[in-house]
Order: sequence, then C-alpha cells, then structure tokens
Amino acid sequence: MNTHDRTRERIAKDYAAAIQQGGGCCGDKAAGPTVAALAGYGGAEVADLPGELLASSFGCGNPLAFSEVKPGQTVLDLGSGAGLDLIIAARKVGPTGRVIGVDMTDAMLEAARANIAAAGLANVEVRQGLIEALPVADSSVDWVISNCVINLSPEKEKVFREIARVLRPGGRVQVSDIVAEDLPQALRENAALVSACVGGAISEGEYRAGLEAAGLVDVEVPERLVYEASQLEDMVGDLGEGEPAATGCGCGCGAPDSGVAKRLAGAVAGKIWSAQFRARKPE
Repeated sequence: MNTHDRTRERIAKDYAAAIQQGGGCCGDKAAGPTVAALAGYGGAEVADLPGELLASSFGCGNPLAFSEVKPGQTVLDLGSGAGLDLIIAARKVGPTGRVIGVDMTDAMLEAARANIAAAGLANVEVRQGLIEALPVADSSVDWVISNCVINLSPEKEKVFREIARVLRPGGRVQVSDIVAEDLPQALRENAALVSACVGGAISEGEYRAGLEAAGLVDVEVPERLVYEASQLEDMVGDLGEGEPAATGCGCGCGAPDSGVAKRLAGAVAGKIWSAQFRARKPE
C-alpha cells in the first residue's frame, strides 16, 4: 500500500467512525440545523429533511446555492457522503433528470442509500469509487458538485482532470471546499488534521490553477467564509497532547481539547476558509 492509499484508508476509517457516531463537520455534531445554516443551506431547502441527515452533513458550504441546475440535467456529486446534496440536487433536476453520487466509504454509501430511499427518490444512485478515478463515463454529466471533499484527496490534480473528463462540453462545476494559506508543515503532516479538512487543503490560487490546468475555463470564486478561531477548534477536534489516535474522528467529530485545539486554532486563524469554486468545460 503506497502513501496515497494509506491516506485514503485513514480518511475512510475516520469518516466511517464519524457517521456511525452521528457526527458532522464544522461545528457541534448535535447542532445539525445550525451547521446547515452556517454552510449556506436555506430554510426552505432543508425544512422537510430529517435532523439526522442535517447533523450528518460534513460539508463546508452549499455547492448548489445559486446554481443554474435545470430539470432533466445530470448532476455528479464527488464524495457524496450521507446524501444531503444528492437529495437537494434530485429535486432540482426532477424526475427526468439524474443524480449520481460517488464515495469511497461503505458506511457513507449505506447511509446515503437509506436517506435516498426514505426521501422516495428514484432518480438518484450512488457508486463506490475514488474521486481520482471516477466510475463515470466520459462527457456524461452536466454538473459536477462537491462539498468539502477534494481537500481530502492526496492527488488533487487527478481529481481536477477527472472532473474535466466526465463533464459534457459546456458542463459546469460548482464546488465548496476548504482552502488554506501558509500552514506550517507540521500541521500538514498531521493525519488527524488531514481528516479534519485542514491538513490537506491547498491555497485558493493553487485550486484555481489546478482547475485551469485540467482544461476548465471561467474559473471564479464568488463566495468565501473565513473561519474564526472558535470554528477552527471544532474542525480540529480532539487531537490530545501527543500523537493523534489512529482511530480519531475526522472533520469536527469529538469535543476539542481545551489546550491543544485552542492553540492550533489560534495559530491558523485567518489562514483557512471555505470557498465556492465555479468553472466550465469549453464547448
């Protein structure tokens, strides 16, 4: 198993543990509606969705906010998790459209299938796979969305190329993700911080350059949310005084250590934010 595979294995274990414990990202795991509101989901969008689904959201934004997804289109969600964005997208594309979710974690796929069935949707499917090697045909989707997932990939350039490959000419990408500037190398090498959506984050400039290098155009960042120290404490989670436990939770799971997490959050405050990226595949 190479380094990239070990990273993915660790992340899969962390997120499986988090979903089984009912955790969420970017805030108190018991405060699902609050987390959803912070991430940019409108009241009407989530009003009739179960609290358990909202509480299991690991997102850092709403990749479908202000999107121009139309009925009949096909939407692909990278790292679809428990299915919140799949359900919202399915309502946008309607019965003549199609939504595909790809995730590598068995527990996430199981949760998504249960939530899709509970919502009574027949136009959604989830597939197991890596976002670096999507189980999706060339030029087959109108939209690629993703919510706080690409930062977790150890091979982001492959993800960007895969996005360009699966989009139809003229297709659009709209993702919400964590970006970071000038993080100390020690933090980037911390496995728990990678799962916490922090350690693996690249800069906004590198993210834009990666999308452009894959052949996408009209790359823009219309929205940003710079995290305060208190929000970063929740994202860091309980790292303890020594090395993080091999089974530590990812992305906001667990109560932050009052000492370590606070010091780490203070050190990176103002250097980490969620951003919404938009781009297009040329016609």
